Parts: sequence; C-alpha cells; structure tokens
Amino acid sequence: MAAQTWIWTGLTVVVTVILTVANANSEGDALFTLRKSLSDPDNVLQSWDPTLVNPCTWFHITCNQDNRVTRVDLGNSNLSGHLVPELGRLEHLQYLELYKNNIQGIIPTELGNLKSLVSLDLYNNNISGTIPPSLGKLKSLVFLRLNDNRLTGPIPRDLATVSSLKVVDVSSNDLCGTIPTSGPFEHIPLNNFENNPRLEGPELLGLASYGTNCS
Repeated sequence: MAAQTWIWTGLTVVVTVILTVANANSEGDALFTLRKSLSDPDNVLQSWDPTLVNPCTWFHITCNQDNRVTRVDLGNSNLSGHLVPELGRLEHLQYLELYKNNIQGIIPTELGNLKSLVSLDLYNNNISGTIPPSLGKLKSLVFLRLNDNRLTGPIPRDLATVSSLKVVDVSSNDLCGTIPTSGPFEHIPLNNFENNPRLEGPELLGLASYGTNCS
C-alpha cells in the first residue's frame, strides 16, 4: 500500500510539473507573438527567447511563485506595431503596462479574458477602433487608462458593472455618445473624459441619449 501511495504521489507531482511547464510555454508563446508584432529599435525585448522553458527570466516580465506571468512592463519603451489576441492567454496577468509607445491598431477583444487584471495602461499611444465591451468582464480591474489615443465609438456600458474600477481615463480620443454615471463612473472626474469632441453628458443630466453623435 505504501508503494502504491508513493507511485500515485509521484504521478501527481509529474503531472503538476508537466502542466506548469505547458502553461508557462503557452504564456511564453503568447508573449513571443507580441514581440513579433512589435518594432523594437532599442532592443528592449532582446531577452525574450522562445527556446527557454518559461518567460519568467525575460526582462520586463514578472511571474508568481508558480511561474505564471503577472506583469508585463513595457511602458515608454519606444515600441511600435500592434497588440495581439494571444495576450488573452495570460490568465494570471495583473498589470499590462504599454503606455507611452507608438502602438497602433485596435484593443483586442481577447483582453477581456484577463480575469486577474488590475491595471490596463495603454495611454499615449496611437491605438484606434473602439473600446471592447469585453473589458466589462474584468471584475478585478482598478485602473483603466486609455487616454491620448485615437479611440472611437461609445464608452461601453459594460464597464459600469466593474465595481472595482477606481480610475478611468479616456480623455483625448474621439469617443462619442454620453458619459456613464452609474456604478464606478459616479466618482470619476469629468476631466477624465475631456478632449473628446463628440462625447456628451453626463447622461444623468438627460442631455443626450446613449448613442448620440455615434453615427
């Protein structure tokens, strides 16, 4: 019986190790896909080597004790290119810091899969398209900074259901419709929405319906 117990324990350890390595490889693959989509003239991503067991030794990456990626810190790194849907695989990610670069393209809908995300900082880039309603699934999100981009469309009402939100800044874009006032938006200062010529509100005043100026 003791031998049988030892065998089962050994198998459990082996399976756990295999799953940990597989998860780490999946996260490394996702991050390397991001690297391939970016132009990196200052070589800040030079250490991102896809042949390593996991990405936890890469510069600008932080992992937890289980070797799962929790932070990507690439703010003000002179990067250009676009974000990739594969970022949605980083299920333990808490901080995605890509501010003050020249990233273009859209915010992938798949970022709504990052259930552990606390901070999404994409400000001061050249990002276009709309704010994905899927970000409303980020129930741990505290900081959402999308200011100084080229975003269009309305502010998704899905974000009003994220009770953890403390900071929302979407100023200096080209958003339309009205400013939400329910949920966490009740405490967001109006200057965090300024410099959006087609954005009206706040809707509590009854000045405009939700879809105004979005055609």
